[in-house]
Amino acid sequence: ILTSMEAKEQNAPSAAALCIAVGSFSDPDDLPGLAHFLEHMVFMGSVKYPSENGFDAFLKKHGGSDNASTDCERTIFQFDVQRKHFKEALDRWAQFFICPLMIKDAIEREVEAVDSEYQLAKPSDSHRKEMLFGSLAKPNHPMSKFCWGNAQTLKTEPKNKKINVYERLREFWKRHYSAHYMTLAVQSKEKLDTLEQWVREIFSEVPNNGLPKPDFSDLLDPFDTPVFNKLYRVVPVRKVHALTITWALPPQEKHYRVKPLHYIAWLIGHEGAGSILSLLRKKCWAVALFGGNSETGFDQNSTYSIFSISITLTDEGFHNFYQVAHLVFQYLRMLQTLGPQQRIYEEIQKIEENEFHYQEQTDPIEYVEDVCENMQLFPKEDFLTGDQLMFEFKPEVISAALNLLIPDKANLLLLSPEHEGKCPLKEKWFGTQYSVEDVEPEWQQRWTGALDPHLQLRLPEENQFIATDFSLKTADCPDTDYPVRISSSDRGCLWYKKDNKFKIPKAYVRFHLISPEIQKSSKNLVLFDLFVNILVHNVAEPAYEADVAQLEYKLVAGEYGLVIKVKGFNHKLPLLFNLIVDHLADFSTAPDVFAMFAEQLKKTYFNILIKPEKLGKDVRLLVLEHARWSMIQKYQAVVDGLSVDELMEFVNSFKRELFAEGLVQGNFTSMESVQFLQYVTDKLQFQKLSVEVPVLFRVVELPQKHHLCKVKSLNKGDANSEVTVYYQSGPKNLREHTLMELLVMHMEEPCFDFLRTKETLGYHVYPTCRNTSGVLGFSVTVETQATKFNTELVELKIEEFLQSFGEKMSSLSDEAFRSQVTALVKLKGCEDTHLGEEVDRNWTEVLTQQYIFNRLSREIDALKLMTKAELVSWFMVHRGETSRKLSVHVVGFGPEENDPPAAEGEDGGGSSASLYGEVSRLTFLSPSQTLTTATAIMDIRAFTSALNLYPYHKILK
Repeated sequence: ILTSMEAKEQNAPSAAALCIAVGSFSDPDDLPGLAHFLEHMVFMGSVKYPSENGFDAFLKKHGGSDNASTDCERTIFQFDVQRKHFKEALDRWAQFFICPLMIKDAIEREVEAVDSEYQLAKPSDSHRKEMLFGSLAKPNHPMSKFCWGNAQTLKTEPKNKKINVYERLREFWKRHYSAHYMTLAVQSKEKLDTLEQWVREIFSEVPNNGLPKPDFSDLLDPFDTPVFNKLYRVVPVRKVHALTITWALPPQEKHYRVKPLHYIAWLIGHEGAGSILSLLRKKCWAVALFGGNSETGFDQNSTYSIFSISITLTDEGFHNFYQVAHLVFQYLRMLQTLGPQQRIYEEIQKIEENEFHYQEQTDPIEYVEDVCENMQLFPKEDFLTGDQLMFEFKPEVISAALNLLIPDKANLLLLSPEHEGKCPLKEKWFGTQYSVEDVEPEWQQRWTGALDPHLQLRLPEENQFIATDFSLKTADCPDTDYPVRISSSDRGCLWYKKDNKFKIPKAYVRFHLISPEIQKSSKNLVLFDLFVNILVHNVAEPAYEADVAQLEYKLVAGEYGLVIKVKGFNHKLPLLFNLIVDHLADFSTAPDVFAMFAEQLKKTYFNILIKPEKLGKDVRLLVLEHARWSMIQKYQAVVDGLSVDELMEFVNSFKRELFAEGLVQGNFTSMESVQFLQYVTDKLQFQKLSVEVPVLFRVVELPQKHHLCKVKSLNKGDANSEVTVYYQSGPKNLREHTLMELLVMHMEEPCFDFLRTKETLGYHVYPTCRNTSGVLGFSVTVETQATKFNTELVELKIEEFLQSFGEKMSSLSDEAFRSQVTALVKLKGCEDTHLGEEVDRNWTEVLTQQYIFNRLSREIDALKLMTKAELVSWFMVHRGETSRKLSVHVVGFGPEENDPPAAEGEDGGGSSASLYGEVSRLTFLSPSQTLTTATAIMDIRAFTSALNLYPYHKILK
């Protein structure tokens, strides 16, 4: 597929994606993960371009990026780059499929990257569920294979068995990377004839072995086994109760024109009146429900299609999980009895036709990825539509799938921390603890008998939110390059911009309701989170019809206020916005709903803190930002207990004094836009603020030396560590921020090459610009494993990299410097691919009260005046002896490490109740000290309170 972009922009990136009809199903039995490993290895240089990281370096130099993924039956590679360099990038990229280098030395090192990727995935409950589910397949079915691969399967065991991985990789490449089952999509501003000429010229050398492509379609019914129709109890990593009910159906891809599973999922996942989730919420048994088929290779392939219903349960819902499943089966029996409804099918069809017809352009790299995969699945006339539209209503096809969703064929998987110590079985690769049992006979009998319909379950009513007016507004819509303030008072202001570029009947409305109450205490922050979560709950049912009609909304608990976002077809958008404001004005909650969300919030905080990257960020900001409340302090506030009265008192205080700042952008007139602000101020009747808000956090000025802060991972048994080395600059200006962006752009590829490719420290390594409440800095982060490296060694390697990078910068040629400047200028000069990109950029200016809507053009002007000497000097100064350096280490669990002791009076199962006992593991150290020197949060507070603070300021003006 060749796509010539019709957009006006000249700087838009060009992109290409290639899909190969081979995946982990084709892994040889003695080398699990070989397909995934090969996906990594083909990028490690080619005969024509032998530099190991040459392609990445070329892309980074010219503002591009690349990625790849391995699924069960497909492997996809994709990249984007500036149009000027697209042909050369295509040639470099094609060589990976023509003649990759795959040298032995690179194999030894890259296997560590694959292993690190596997280690990072191990704490993920979704990945753990997949691996456990796959293990239930028939022994000879590829679904039961270990698709990830790790050091054990790709290095240790092959060595023991004298398997030559180098030769096997080459054999696998020759057998499976064949042109006749590859599909390619390219997108660029070039003419179609030019693109076709390039593709023929460049890709004609991709070998074609003429062998049949892998075919597993004869291996049907992989889960037709005695172990499938059981109840599995699982110990999750996170604190979560969840019930997943799953069926393995015959392959449904051939029915893509009907999309039976999409129709069923639409009804199962409905959240309006009469739905499963509506009833479960009223009983306080569940907070979320998702149903359907994700259309990934795991969920849908040539051997089966999954249909699953996953329900996030409350504590009470967990203890009544059989009743929860009973409601699901009652609803399914109702659907089976009523049969497919043409009215509902046509409603879904209409909604998706509207969305397709008026869809915004997607990022080119994402678009070509979708298209090249669609070419493997659909006939050519449906390459662009096969995954998006519902073409024809065939009730017999829908009924055939629906009638298979019966209790007798279901797998029940129940996750809960309460299963700790009660699950004697362990999944081989991810170590998931589980148990298996028959469904209780009483419930099995009730489900297989005549299921009585539940009186509160019913089909959804006709949707009143579906747009019918798609006209474009012309009156009262002045063209402006940037948003303009069209209304302002001491209670609020509104920014407005007409969509004069994309010209679609859609709009974005965003409001920030700022309050000084939020940051007064950690308890207030928790009450604010509770308030927003319950508000979302209250809005969910009445707003769900709008949600399915492609009117999206989001309520976010920001640092300084409530953020309301709505977007979609402008015709019915005011109805949705007003509905949300009405529920905000009339907010109330029942005690049982309050208790349910307080319980969920405690789990949420815990689940955030057990992620090394989240804990590291929390600690880093705790050190840097004066008066910030840490996540652990918020967690303690929930543990200490909260009441409904406290919540309502906070909400009333919150609504008493506000400042409402909004942005309306898209297909509304300025007069229509002002009505959004008017509705907020009239409905909420708040007073003006008595103090100016937001006031940004005061930021600590780090002393001119190195400080180290270590924290032990809170997830026992998780080997993943994270090291971030941060260099602080100061509260500088837009020009310096742009200079740092240029520095990081220079740094990205050498950082990857040194720390990941050569030193094999971990899968994720990256430099980053840091803007901490307006104080600038840059950092280098490595995610590694305590089973391989201690964090001190990782930091030494980061410093070694920065030293070598400094030497490289000192010898940087003028041509290389200008080339990188040009690449960054072109990136910043790219036209937005869709309205949402422009809105996001403008909204950031409003949210942070900076209002530099022409920031990109100002940054481009700054870049054009920069010199190589200025860049090198800035790096050397900030890396020198007087640098202000903070290192944050989150230390994972080593192979011989015992479980941490429980805090006094608490259980030792790593439960949320024992989290606060882990605060003693926070350590603030100088480089000469050891990990055993432990202090609590307040000791960090005492340390930072003695440091100077940067003054209040508006950031990056």
